[in-house]
Amino acid sequence: MAKNSKFWLLKTEPESFSIQDLAKSPKQTTCWDGVRNYQARNFMRDEMRVGDRVLLYHSSSETPAIVGLAGVVREDYPDHTAWDPKDSHYDPGSTKEDPRWVMVDIKLERIFREPLPLAKLRGIAALKEMELLRKGSRLSVQPVRKAEFEAILKLAQ
Repeated sequence: MAKNSKFWLLKTEPESFSIQDLAKSPKQTTCWDGVRNYQARNFMRDEMRVGDRVLLYHSSSETPAIVGLAGVVREDYPDHTAWDPKDSHYDPGSTKEDPRWVMVDIKLERIFREPLPLAKLRGIAALKEMELLRKGSRLSVQPVRKAEFEAILKLAQ
């Protein structure tokens, strides 16, 4: 881990793209596309760097949970799904000349033996300030403090 690495949590709906889908991707790597929130985009564009660590979170599932770990392997570049009228992430305001949305590439590091459900995370004192656990937090890309990241890795052992 690089000295200045940052830590992130990326939310995904497992029926759209799960950690198992990432594991089956070529080289266990994928582009993280479809982000259509300006604050989340700004995190990806302005702060995410190669070497940053990522917690993957299955949202909108029977048991929402952190399910594994990935790393950023390519920094932001234009999200081409915004230009495809047939794609659910199409945005007619985004152009190739002036792209509105970006994506990054992530590579799977590992799938946790047991998912870490939201209910369990709420009971961990070291995570009480974590963005994911804040009431009303819906951001699909969110920063994670180093101590929170380390607490989650310890729980996943």
